Amino acid sequence: MEQSELLRHVCKILEELGLPYLVTGSQATIAFGEPRFTNDIDIVVALTAEGLDSFIKCFPQEHFYLSRAAASDAIARRSMFNIIHPTSGLKIDVFIPGTSDYEQSRFRRGRKVQIAPDFAATFAAPEDVIIKKLQFYKIGNSDRHLRDIAGVLKVSGETIDRDYITKYAAQFGVSDIWQRVLNEL
Repeated sequence: MEQSELLRHVCKILEELGLPYLVTGSQATIAFGEPRFTNDIDIVVALTAEGLDSFIKCFPQEHFYLSRAAASDAIARRSMFNIIHPTSGLKIDVFIPGTSDYEQSRFRRGRKVQIAPDFAATFAAPEDVIIKKLQFYKIGNSDRHLRDIAGVLKVSGETIDRDYITKYAAQFGVSDIWQRVLNEL
């Protein structure tokens, strides 16, 4: 299975189950910025304990590794769990969203992106991708996050709502990093 096939597969499942989702991370920076290699898919899913069994049934054990205990714990803690496709070595990181105003805003701002002529998926808005990349940079100091941000700003340019980013950068304590990115552009 190719990464694009896995992305299509998981998005189709989420839409069939009626679960709100956002493709984020590297897939989103590729959609709104510059292409780069990535070996996983990051997706935020409004998955609940009540919907967990239906979700798990869509990833049969003979094709996927998905720990029910890890997924259940992630739902309870609003954290993340993995789905692995062992044959290809591909991985989906499933993040359970928090309940903050920002998380609600992020879901409202999601955008349908046409990935192929017959396939569109809901992605986090580029501004929200940048905000999350700023937060991840603060945690791990990986320059990859700064390169991803620069790529989105370079490609998406004037369509980016910089005031929105500035507002949440201040809220999340990453204003200095955001200013550094802007200065380096």
